[in-house]
Amino acid sequence: MISPPARRRRCVVLSSVSSDSHTWNLVFLQLLLEEHGYQVENLGACVPDDLLVEVCLARIPDAVVISTVNGHGRLDGIRLARRLRAEPALAGIPMMIGGKLGLQGTADAASQAELIAAGFDAVFEAGSGPEVAEFLARLGAASPARPALAGPAPGGNG
Repeated sequence: MISPPARRRRCVVLSSVSSDSHTWNLVFLQLLLEEHGYQVENLGACVPDDLLVEVCLARIPDAVVISTVNGHGRLDGIRLARRLRAEPALAGIPMMIGGKLGLQGTADAASQAELIAAGFDAVFEAGSGPEVAEFLARLGAASPARPALAGPAPGGNG
């Protein structure tokens, strides 16, 4: 009997921004993503932009997840998203960023809009658990096309 071809597990590249040395958030997200059936390539903390781009070009993941807790997520994230989106092979890959995005603790609607405009499909503040789970469910159900995964509207709770 011929068995059907094995279905490839969807791959997510997980990283922090280059200035963030925290790892607990990455471990938590890796476990969450794996519970949702994803194969996770966790690059760790303080990942240089060039290394993240290099790994994404080599893997062509189904999604890129960026987590930050040091308050520099907005600045580093905008630069990183533009860098990833500049690569034609990565232009359509769903990307999300979440955590402590500003030094004041939360990013305002304008900051969230900047991150979306730079190339992120979803922006999540710390404590956005239900919204992250919803995004993961949409990601798992969607084809790799980026437009189907538009994240929460800038300025929302997500």
